[in-house]
Formats: sequence, structure tokens, C-alpha cells
Amino acid sequence: MNRPAGDEPIASMPMVLMYHSVDHYDEDPHLVTVTPERFERQLRWLHSRGLRGVSVYELLRAHARGRTRGLVGLTFDDGYADFATRAVPALVRYGFTATVFVVTGRIGAYNAWDTGPPKALMTREQIRAVADFGMEVASHTVRHVSLPEASDDEVREELLGSRAELEEIVQRPIGGFAYPYGHATPRDAAAVRAAGYDYGCAIRPAEATRFTLARTYVGERDRSLRLRAKVVRHELQWLVRV
Repeated sequence: MNRPAGDEPIASMPMVLMYHSVDHYDEDPHLVTVTPERFERQLRWLHSRGLRGVSVYELLRAHARGRTRGLVGLTFDDGYADFATRAVPALVRYGFTATVFVVTGRIGAYNAWDTGPPKALMTREQIRAVADFGMEVASHTVRHVSLPEASDDEVREELLGSRAELEEIVQRPIGGFAYPYGHATPRDAAAVRAAGYDYGCAIRPAEATRFTLARTYVGERDRSLRLRAKVVRHELQWLVRV
């Protein structure tokens, strides 16, 4: 039986790194925060090895041409305000771009879905600003809900509502989506495709497709040796050269 377009397995999955927040912190129970100093070192490590960080949009365009060698996707979930104030200035210094996935129902507020410390989320003005700096703005639902636990109608509302809100803010099409908590069933992937998105980012899918892209977590403990190990692991798992 033929698969729907976009549902075909990606044999040579390009490497995509998953960040959340770049900030100083006193406590970080869910390990979602990287300090600005560590983030700077991680970007420097990528740059020193001839790797360029790019948005998922740019990475997939390169993948379609068979030209992902030397490119690494950079993603930031949740749309924290520190993406605008700390991550983007560092990215721009290295000539990198990235994708930020925004929870539209909490714009300008804080991460109410999280049991960790409250963290400020980007305002509408900050979202426009990062888009103007060349970053890809994409969707992370309206309320940061786990889609497998939502009804079909709720999933549709989360997908269409967040996309419409972001398109109104940045005045350009929104094609990217990331599943909250990385939770994605075949139903959810089909819903993302039906809602008009161009791709969907998961975390560790059983099978990588355009709507369940695999990503590699990066945290505060990831120094040069751990980063190199993660690159090698990705290359061995997906039989692709980064």
C-alpha cells in the first residue's frame, strides 16, 4: 500500500539538535536550560569543525538536493524569551540560523505547563524580531498539550489555531511544527500534514519521516567530547555523514 506523501521513511536523517532555554539558572529539574557560556562554547565547537547551524526549513531544502553535509539543524522548543535575548545574538555572531517552536497560547506569559521554575516566553514583538533576523518561527501548539491525549477536534484546534496566530504575527507562512514532549502517534503526524504544515519534529521516533523528524537533545553537560559522541552516534544510527 502506498504511503501518503511525506510519510516515507528518511533513510539518511540529517542531524537536528534540540535546545529549549539559554539562560543562567539556580534550578533546572527538567534539564531544559543551557547557560549562555556553555551555549557559546557549543556553537564555537560546531563552527570550528566546519559545521553550520541552520533552521529545519533550510536543512530540509538542502536535504532535497542531497547537500546536507556540513549542516546541522538547530531547534529551540517552547519560545522562551531568552531565545530572543541570548540565543539569537550568539547565533548571528556565528552566521547560524535556527528554528524556534512557539506555544501561541502563552505568548508574552510564562511556561505554565511546566512543573519547574517559571520562565518568561517571547512577546509578539520578540517573535517578529527573531523572524526578521532570519530565524524560522514555527508552531508548538496553542497550549503545549500532548497530542496523543487529545481528541481529534482538540488536535485540529491546536494545530490550526497556533499556525494562524503565528502567521498573523510574522506575516509569512508557517510550515514547521514540533510535538510537545516529543509525543507523536501516526494519527498526530497525519493531522500535522493535513493541517498544512511542511514538517513535524519529534525526538526519538521509531521511524523518521518528514512529519516525525528525529532530534538529538543538547544540554548543559554537553562539552566537546559528548558533542562529538552524539555526532558519531547519529552518523552510525542513520548511516549519514554530518
